Amino acid sequence: MQNLNRRNKFVPHSFTLLGFSMRKIISLICLLLPILASADVVQIREDAPDRYVVVKGDTLWDISARFFMTPWKWPEIWALNKEQIKDPHWIYPGDVVYLDRATGQLVVNQPVTPSELVKLQPRVRVLAKNSEAIPAIPLNVIGPFLRRPLVIEEEELARAPKLVGTYEQRTLLSDNDVAYAQNLPFDQGLLWQVYRPNVKFADPDTGEALGQEVLYLGDAEVEKFADPSTLRITHAVLEINKGDFFAQAAAGYSTDFYPRVPNTQIGAKVISIYGGVQQAGQYSVITLNKGRRNGIETGHVLALYQKGETLKTKGLFTPDVKLPDMRYGLAMVFRVFNKVSYALVLETKLPVQILDSARNPE
Repeated sequence: MQNLNRRNKFVPHSFTLLGFSMRKIISLICLLLPILASADVVQIREDAPDRYVVVKGDTLWDISARFFMTPWKWPEIWALNKEQIKDPHWIYPGDVVYLDRATGQLVVNQPVTPSELVKLQPRVRVLAKNSEAIPAIPLNVIGPFLRRPLVIEEEELARAPKLVGTYEQRTLLSDNDVAYAQNLPFDQGLLWQVYRPNVKFADPDTGEALGQEVLYLGDAEVEKFADPSTLRITHAVLEINKGDFFAQAAAGYSTDFYPRVPNTQIGAKVISIYGGVQQAGQYSVITLNKGRRNGIETGHVLALYQKGETLKTKGLFTPDVKLPDMRYGLAMVFRVFNKVSYALVLETKLPVQILDSARNPE
């Protein structure tokens, strides 16, 4: 009977403690809700116009950046759904883009007036052949990088078709010359590209070999499959030599880019600037030491950071002061390989340098 009385006394006390804990949890959730709700709010620029007329040469990135501090937040800014993102050709020169400050979104061809507000969604239209939809980013800059071989790994190079001889033993080949290649597959088409291994990539942190950037030399077409096969050089941008390699001509890559922040945390470094230079500006192409195996995808937007300096202190027992990394730009990944990826610098306040960091925008 004593034990039963003890249990009866204990139960109300336990419920009191539980109720107190639940009240604390609920109160904490109520405090955090406004913070969580505003965490993903798209920030409108202070100097954002109420409307903008689209002109030829604009990009969706440029237009978004006129209105918002975070132009990579594509779905929130343009109120896009997944189906529209797959086919984003819905804005053209001459269209008027309006800023709906109430919703923090952009609408096309829709005057925003207090008396009559009808929200229009982006749409597909049939226009004349000479009309050009506005791309997400400047495609003329990255076009060559989409159509040509860029990176090859050691194991791929070992089995790649190789130029082993030339007609009349010519040393250098150009347009309309004949070349002979070994190990050319019979079942991968007639059109091939000629390349030469150029720069070897290594991870700056681990030293791992990441592959080789290749130099595009020209195009060739198979005239006869055999061992060796006969090809004719159809277009040469540089002199082609014995010992160069062949890669299957690219069938084409999608030019519909959907800029977005990665779902997982990405931490990469700039290991090369295309063209062999040491610094890069806006619309330069940079190489990152992370690729498909690290979760990087086409369209991922990464912030560029310069490493913070370390300030030496005079005191013997006073530790040095490490300054934080400084964010200075944004880049978007447009082509991904297994171990490396290529990104286009879209915004920068400082020159991009080798070993600068690229990670998720905060």
